[in-house]
Amino acid sequence: MDKRNPAATGANAHAEAPAALARRVAPQAGGVPRWIRRNALQIGITCVLLLLWGLFLVRAPATFFSKNIYAALMSTVPFFAIMALPLTMVVIAGEMDLSFPSIMGFGMVVFVHVLEATKSPGLAFLTCLLSGFLAGLLNGTIVVRLGLPSLVATIGTQFFWRGVVDVITQGQPASLVSVKPTLLQRLLVGRVGGYVPAQVLWMIFVAVVVWVFLNRHRFGAHVYLIGDNRESARLMGVNVDRVRMLVFAVVGLAAAFAGVLASLEVSYFWVTLGEGYLMRTLASVFLGGTSVFGGQGTIYGTFIGCFIIAIIEPGLVAMGLTGFWTKLIYGFIITASVAMHAVLSRRLAR
Repeated sequence: MDKRNPAATGANAHAEAPAALARRVAPQAGGVPRWIRRNALQIGITCVLLLLWGLFLVRAPATFFSKNIYAALMSTVPFFAIMALPLTMVVIAGEMDLSFPSIMGFGMVVFVHVLEATKSPGLAFLTCLLSGFLAGLLNGTIVVRLGLPSLVATIGTQFFWRGVVDVITQGQPASLVSVKPTLLQRLLVGRVGGYVPAQVLWMIFVAVVVWVFLNRHRFGAHVYLIGDNRESARLMGVNVDRVRMLVFAVVGLAAAFAGVLASLEVSYFWVTLGEGYLMRTLASVFLGGTSVFGGQGTIYGTFIGCFIIAIIEPGLVAMGLTGFWTKLIYGFIITASVAMHAVLSRRLAR
């Protein structure tokens, strides 16, 4: 029996996977350097972003040569990117979560009520994050303990948390003007140097933290192993159930955090908060190269995918098309990404 450390074995397996893939495609790649083959997906997605940006610069120079469009992107991209980054871990682990937009709204309901009761923005913020974490943990518990498919389970909890929001608020929005002069407001959505939105710095911080855990920590190796082969990971000593529950909990935490940022940015809480983020968040994850079948994906890819998704709508509108094209393109991106991974998986399995 192999007596090597399971975690070390998992980390080695994760580290060797890209190299093994590179060796398999080497005969077809000719003289292409190994680092290019290994990072082909990330290079490709970066090229897509640059090509789109170049197209919009040429076709809509008045918009894309203006600093206003970039200020708007820095203000709004973090709201869904902060959810897309940890959602990448869920999908890599072979799961799916569709409830995060509703958890986004639920977390803000908690924030508003704690703020009204205590007049403490800091306490309201911490309670909101805790509620999001627990809501995500509930998703993981349902999936792991009851054995329900995560897609089905999170469809159910998506409606449940949205229903909780509607019942508690009775459809009434809430003003957050009282938070505007506070330190919390300045830390979360203030302007650094009078121009850079603080939320873009929080987005970068979340990206770095998730990347470190996924690529430089035992936890990340376990996530990849579970997504690649759950039973093999279990035999190697990985606590599969705990890892699966934790990735759901982290998405819930991120959703609550994103909800606070989005609401404080406009100093208002709308009961529909989160409803417009499902498609663009999923599209960012899949466009970034994360396989819906699990075991494959990168934080860098998702990060770039978020910006591709973000510039599509303003780019189309600036070129003279209507915003109605946006959903069509999001749907195409998701379908094409899933289909591409299915084809590649079958070819590599031969």
